[in-house]
Amino acid sequence: MTTQSDDTGRKALDSAEIGALAHLYRAEVYRSTIWRTRLDTTTNWAVVTLGIALSITFASPDASALPLVLVGVLLMFFLLVEARRYRFFNVWRARCRWMETHFYAPMLHDGDLHLEENWQKTLAEDYWHPKYHVSLLISVGRRIRSTYLWILLIQALAYLSKLVVHPVAATSVSDVFERANVGPVPGWVMVTLGVLYIAVSLAVAGWSIAYDRERAARGRRASGSGMG
Repeated sequence: MTTQSDDTGRKALDSAEIGALAHLYRAEVYRSTIWRTRLDTTTNWAVVTLGIALSITFASPDASALPLVLVGVLLMFFLLVEARRYRFFNVWRARCRWMETHFYAPMLHDGDLHLEENWQKTLAEDYWHPKYHVSLLISVGRRIRSTYLWILLIQALAYLSKLVVHPVAATSVSDVFERANVGPVPGWVMVTLGVLYIAVSLAVAGWSIAYDRERAARGRRASGSGMG
């Protein structure tokens, strides 16, 4: 296998260094796996709480639809927690992917580590000065796209269904608005807030898609590290 020095005088990697890099890759895979499990845990919390709200709301025709509204607060809390965890997960995942594409793939393809591309310096910089590779808002958008979009749509559909069918089938839009009343808050306000709730979630998810496509077109992250 060829491990020629690059133009800046970086010495070739010897067998001990290659072995150390292999162990480093295993460690990063382990850390990314642990944090991926934590993401699944938060999603499970969101699914369970929504299930409880659905059970309470549809327990009887006279049951209030308010639990489906209140569970939205918990869903947003779980989404923010999961987005924060995703930012950590993305660091370990990015390092693994960086080593796969610049170390293992070239070694398997043509037996050359391509040190002249200075990929190892980018990796070293990420260890010297660790930082998140994506913003919290991008993380929120990605988690919505991945799982929470379906959770939020189920919540919205269940809320609308409750207003339409219980206690009896609604015969007009005014009936739906009247059933959506929460204390002094008019029903039309509640419905409008629900529409905004879903619309903002979709907008954040769509913005994260645009960001990822733009980044892919540039071939690098907005952070300039080329990782994440």
